[in-house]
Amino acid sequence: MNKKLKLKYHHFGIPTVKSIKGEVYLKNYKLYHCGFEKSEFGIEWMRYEKDCPLPEIVKTIPHIAFEVDDVYEAIKGKNVIIEPNSPSEGNIVAFIEENGAPIEFIQIKKKA
Repeated sequence: MNKKLKLKYHHFGIPTVKSIKGEVYLKNYKLYHCGFEKSEFGIEWMRYEKDCPLPEIVKTIPHIAFEVDDVYEAIKGKNVIIEPNSPSEGNIVAFIEENGAPIEFIQIKKKA
């Protein structure tokens, strides 16, 4: 791991096939998510449509997400499975695969 990289726990994403009350749809990714905002520990449930374009490893194995200062620095030299992208305004995310598990890095634009 890059010694300069500061990781701050953000959430734990768990794939599910069940619809959950209050889930939010992300059209570009063909997935539903919910729970993060109300979970003291950042538990987020993820439900993927059959034609979701994300890698199978992300759709089937839980992932841990860390907030980082620089997503591009965080993924440097890693096995990138989802390139940096912006699922919501002010956020840049990317996924790597580490030891058979997906890991998400999130860069959040700080409000001035």
